[in-house]
Amino acid sequence: MVLVQLTLTSWSWTALFLVVLVATVSAYQATKHVVARRLKLARTVLRHIRKHKFENLEMATTRRGDELNDLIRQVHRTGQVVEKELEEMKRLDSYRRDFIGNVSHELKTPIFAIRGFGETLLGGALEDEEVSQKFVQKIVRNADRLGTLAEDLSDISRLETGQRTMQIQPISVRRLVADVIESVESLAKNADVRISTSVSKSLPPVQGDALQLRQVLSNLVVNAIKYSNEGDKVRIKARTLKKKSIRISVVDTGIGIEKQNLDRLTERFFRVDKSRSRSAGGTGLGLSIVKHILAAHDQVLKVESKPGVGSTFSFELPLADLPG
Repeated sequence: MVLVQLTLTSWSWTALFLVVLVATVSAYQATKHVVARRLKLARTVLRHIRKHKFENLEMATTRRGDELNDLIRQVHRTGQVVEKELEEMKRLDSYRRDFIGNVSHELKTPIFAIRGFGETLLGGALEDEEVSQKFVQKIVRNADRLGTLAEDLSDISRLETGQRTMQIQPISVRRLVADVIESVESLAKNADVRISTSVSKSLPPVQGDALQLRQVLSNLVVNAIKYSNEGDKVRIKARTLKKKSIRISVVDTGIGIEKQNLDRLTERFFRVDKSRSRSAGGTGLGLSIVKHILAAHDQVLKVESKPGVGSTFSFELPLADLPG
């Protein structure tokens, strides 16, 4: 009887062992299948990232779950970051190439002009007083253009790198407008463009950097004059808004801007009318400088225009916090 019981017990242990073994093997196979599949997915996505292939990146989107799922999610996020950084690098590289090409082109034009006029003078034109005087004037004009370009490039560089510091203080808008008009009077007179203002005497002061904002308004007014025809008008307006700010606008009755060009106005070296801008001494950097200065004041440049009718360039500035 004892022998039979021992035999049954041995069989029970053997059966139990087999059941556990089968269950373990089954669990291992199932786990291996699930884990291996996800590990393969992670390896595949990482290989694609290494080869800068991001079209299949969405394969690694998984729900939150165990640590392996979290690992795959991190792979997906890493791929997104790498893709974004590569796109930014490509954009900057393209921007750098375009910038170098534009600067080179802008430098060549006045340099060739100066060289050409100089060679003509050396070739005998110095003997003709009238001709030599005209050529020297052209040399000076092109030298001024080079100086303006160098100054604008320096401004852009300092604005983008944050090296141009700001002196925030209360500013009289009427004084700001008066200073700008005084600086552009001769240009407007030569172009036969009339400048007027609409600025209330009771207008409160605004907060900002006086020197930089004078450059903003000056660039906008000069731009309006350059792109106006003889007899056109440029008007500087300023009015208080309900949200405790002042909107300053430069309105002209000039040639206007095509709709497809509006978004490109603040790009470096972009010109609506290249021949007109160059003949007037423009560098194509004025509105780009305006954009950067306004951005430093947490403001944006707004543009409305219609070809043949004119344009309105405007920006807002917060009211100054005066004591008392």
